Amino acid sequence: MHESEIFKFIKHTIMSSFTVQSLAIVSCFVVVAVLAGGEDSSETAMFPAMFVFGDSLVDNGNNNHLNSLARSNYLPYGIDYAGNQPTGRFSNGKTIVDFIGELLGLPEIPAFMDTVDGGVDIRRGVNYASAAGGILEETGRHLGERFSMGRQVENFEKTLVEITEMSRPESVKEFMAKSLVVVSLGNNDYINNYLKPSLFLASSIYDPTSFADLLISNFTTHLLELYGKGFRKFVIAGVGPLGCIPDQLAARAAPPGECVEAVNEMAQLFNSRLVSLVDRLNSDNKTTSEAIFVYGNTYGAAVDILTNPFAYGFEVTDRGCCGVGRNRGEITCLPLAVPCAFRDRHVFWDAFHPTQAFNLIIALRAFNGSKSDCYPINLSQLSRL
Repeated sequence: MHESEIFKFIKHTIMSSFTVQSLAIVSCFVVVAVLAGGEDSSETAMFPAMFVFGDSLVDNGNNNHLNSLARSNYLPYGIDYAGNQPTGRFSNGKTIVDFIGELLGLPEIPAFMDTVDGGVDIRRGVNYASAAGGILEETGRHLGERFSMGRQVENFEKTLVEITEMSRPESVKEFMAKSLVVVSLGNNDYINNYLKPSLFLASSIYDPTSFADLLISNFTTHLLELYGKGFRKFVIAGVGPLGCIPDQLAARAAPPGECVEAVNEMAQLFNSRLVSLVDRLNSDNKTTSEAIFVYGNTYGAAVDILTNPFAYGFEVTDRGCCGVGRNRGEITCLPLAVPCAFRDRHVFWDAFHPTQAFNLIIALRAFNGSKSDCYPINLSQLSRL
């Protein structure tokens, strides 16, 4: 049996590390080894489809079609992706949802903008994520066109029309209820809104607590819209430790080895409310009968990696692999820039985004991790409900 690409990548990561990998990573390696080599089919996939709503952490090419400064369809983005070519993913290789899809037995799902002219298979899911997009409509406006969460929900409605036209009503209902929804939004509402007071008014109107409340209120509205369309299985990623990304380390001149705690505290305010929202939705049987909402603790997993980098095979945690200036984070990765040589040893690819190696670990923890990684259950458990 030939090793799959993901199997080879995990083996390479483990073998190239200078220290023994953590027990958690070894156990995750076993999980993937079992899955490696299997071809996708409707019989073996753990969900019939996956639908993704998010920002640049999971955008797989939507912004390629928009008039936006937030684009990554040029090298060295994609240098480690299949074919060593850029796709619009904001990484040197695969995103978290790429790896999640592989773990679930699903094929690569198309970007929504690649489906608008037809001729693209949408039966296994669609990715609506948009770089610079946020929960709030105004987030990221200084970067040009982007799809906010509200716009992404509207785009999904167009897909749903197509799905409905090709299926019986009862089969559409079952398909929607069994499909997986992944939502990863909120990061830009801070780094491309609240934390840019010269461009946005949010920080002069709201304190961090009230801003987190505003985000959760808007987020809840859009999430329930998706529930109203028929989805029943949701994974909602928290905001990461934004005070540790190269952009914020550079902008706020953080001392070596330290993150910007004030920014991390803002992220935690949002995340704590997101956990409460998940609890509320899961307990509100009148609103969400037969639905399950899962919180993906990307913040906790990222902090664990940043605190114990050598245990995961990383050596560089405070600067981008591709970028310019302090922490290689003042100017993000430019066209034809020369990135670092040992990319799987870096946590961060550019000023804002992690490397493929980091994305793989987060995906594995979401797939088979403990309640501290995915609450109240992980993706493997969710697939069996």
